[in-house]
Amino acid sequence: MPDVVPKPSLPHDSAALHVTGVARYIDDLPEAVDLLHLAFGLGSEAHADIVAIDLDAVRAAPGVVAVYTAADIPGENDVSPVAHDDRLLADGTVAYVGQPIFVVAATSRDAARRAARLGRIDYATRAPLVSISAAREAGSWIEPAQRMARGDAGGRLAQATYRLTGGLAIGGQDHFYLEGQIALATPGEEGQVHVLSSTQHPSEVQHLIAQVLGLSSADVTVEVRRMGGAFGGKETQAAAFAAAAALVAHRTGRPAKFRCDRDDDMIVTGKRHEFEVAWDVGFDDAGRIEGLRLTLASRCGATVDLSPAINDRAMFHSDNCYWLPDVEILSERWKTNTVSATAFRGFGGPQGMLAIERVMDAVAAHLGLDPLAVRIANLYGPGRNVTPYGMTVADNIAPELIARLRSEARYDARRAAIDAFNRTSPVLKRGIALTPVKFGISFTTTHLNQAGALVHVYADGSIQVNHGGTEMGQGLYIKVAQIVADVFAVPIETIRITATRTDKVPNTSATAASSGADLNGMAAYEAARTIRDRVAAFLARSHGCAEEAVRFTPDGVAVGAETIPFAQVARRAHMGRVSLSATGYYATPHIAYDRATHRGRPFFYFAYGAAVSEVVIDTLTGEHRVLAVDILHDVGRSLNPGIDLGQIEGAFVQGQGWLTTEELVFDASGRLLTHSPATYKIPTASDRAKHFRIALWDGGNVEPTINRSKAVGEPPFMLALSVFSALSAAIAATAPDSRATVPLDAPATPEAILRAIAAHSAA
Repeated sequence: MPDVVPKPSLPHDSAALHVTGVARYIDDLPEAVDLLHLAFGLGSEAHADIVAIDLDAVRAAPGVVAVYTAADIPGENDVSPVAHDDRLLADGTVAYVGQPIFVVAATSRDAARRAARLGRIDYATRAPLVSISAAREAGSWIEPAQRMARGDAGGRLAQATYRLTGGLAIGGQDHFYLEGQIALATPGEEGQVHVLSSTQHPSEVQHLIAQVLGLSSADVTVEVRRMGGAFGGKETQAAAFAAAAALVAHRTGRPAKFRCDRDDDMIVTGKRHEFEVAWDVGFDDAGRIEGLRLTLASRCGATVDLSPAINDRAMFHSDNCYWLPDVEILSERWKTNTVSATAFRGFGGPQGMLAIERVMDAVAAHLGLDPLAVRIANLYGPGRNVTPYGMTVADNIAPELIARLRSEARYDARRAAIDAFNRTSPVLKRGIALTPVKFGISFTTTHLNQAGALVHVYADGSIQVNHGGTEMGQGLYIKVAQIVADVFAVPIETIRITATRTDKVPNTSATAASSGADLNGMAAYEAARTIRDRVAAFLARSHGCAEEAVRFTPDGVAVGAETIPFAQVARRAHMGRVSLSATGYYATPHIAYDRATHRGRPFFYFAYGAAVSEVVIDTLTGEHRVLAVDILHDVGRSLNPGIDLGQIEGAFVQGQGWLTTEELVFDASGRLLTHSPATYKIPTASDRAKHFRIALWDGGNVEPTINRSKAVGEPPFMLALSVFSALSAAIAATAPDSRATVPLDAPATPEAILRAIAAHSAA
């Protein structure tokens, strides 16, 4: 294992390129003179049989070179990650509004988009299932309901000191990445194809393109240098655009680019899962939970996508930081005629975590207690440290972390001041909340927890690094480069980071589940260490000393009393016929999970955090503002504190948007009405709290990760649950004598806040 030493806050490897506008994304690359531009012809019905397709006007439109339907696919018409139920192009039926039916290739993007609107499709329509309730009534599900349980929840509920029921609706979320879906396919020799794709999962895109074209995976190369954001929306959703581009390149022999329009992107691609939650909870005078029955129902959309694993993770995180002695968690996965829901930062965890945090708020309201007191009373601890799925919580730092943040953020004094303010303010009401996070790190699909890397040391001492992880702005590349630089004790400028390519590192997992640095960093470390050990053995032989006497230092490689510059060492090793290239491989240890029984250890470790948020609402308009945020977050021994702080802030603000402003609206026919920035509102700079303080927890990972670090991509997203609980507290202040649960749904838009105020006042 590498030494546990503090790491510097080096800038993102593309930071200067980003701010000067010269970082190259796919759409920035020079275009070939014979490049074709693509657009999908989209279905207009949510649930229908296709009776007839007339594309004559499409083919005759100016600039159109080719039009393809499902009948023109030489291989399998499928771009799904698991279930073989996602058609590249609809064949006989459509299952949601916006499903691609044909693809147009034209000499310009505008020509392709205009022509795509000229297709005439005749349908035999059927009533669509749009909502969870409609799917439940029809018995339409993507898989049977899953149950995770411990003890006798029903018996404990019947005997509980107090018993309370409630629920809430949790909206979905669009990824709204800055760079939309895009792919550029170039045909090669003998049917081969090279594809530049904005994807988190190059290997899956490679395999699916090969499947669509009837080729072997070796005939397809997928490359990713950088993405302009992804957040899970390019884990499975990029495949259709890449496969369409590859299909056109394969059929025409010309390069083909698919740059999706923002409106179409929002209509065609999946979102975060919408949930409906119901709970039945029993508790004692201190608010300690005695029994809990929790139902999580999600709208999964028209196909399976990753919904089983996403809903499983919602179940995993329904405990958050809390010991649930007798519990039953029921997860319903409903199939609807809407675009399939997909991966999004947190992967179901945020929905499960919001559910239990609302239970804590409801229990506190019923007892007239500070919600933080109820949270602390229910924390995992000695003798009560096993999750509902049977994993021991061996690294529980939540109690200490919460106590430190409570003190440093002056939670108690601020809460008292807010109570005083609310007693004298009839219109504006304030609220404050401290909520914790415990997030499991690993893919819950066990075989995905593996990674490979390729490291070259050149004879001049420069080093090239390649691995299976993708860079979407999160700083993975610079972290891995730092790891390799540390192995050889060379400056970071010595390392050249190269684009992720399936012909360099094969069979990779998606850059997801917050595991990018854990997996790829360790694989790169193993590759670099292999080369270092070879060089050390060579120097020991040539200098007549033990290998232990060879030390790699910032001043050079020390061999006995001599210190040799690294570049000279590389040259000598090359002349001595020492291989200076190596692959590295890493598989996460100690994890195993039986999905049939929902028991095991799905996670290598947990990442922790906590946030205090203070808000103010206008009771006349329903508007709100986040006034202050204080965060204490656990990243283990940080690989790059500057990068980690940026991830924490960005995740929090994105989580705040999900819970407050970002509202997806589908009409009764299944059409998405919020498909542009005009109607879908992500947070802006003015939504960020003016007081925004982040501190990193000063402790290492108990598990042997790279540098004893911890993942940072997803866990901070759920710190924003503190905003939602603070809004609930502010609404509760409108009827301070009430012990009722505030009926607030997410997102807490002005309309939702006004509805909650009215309902709470009437309770």
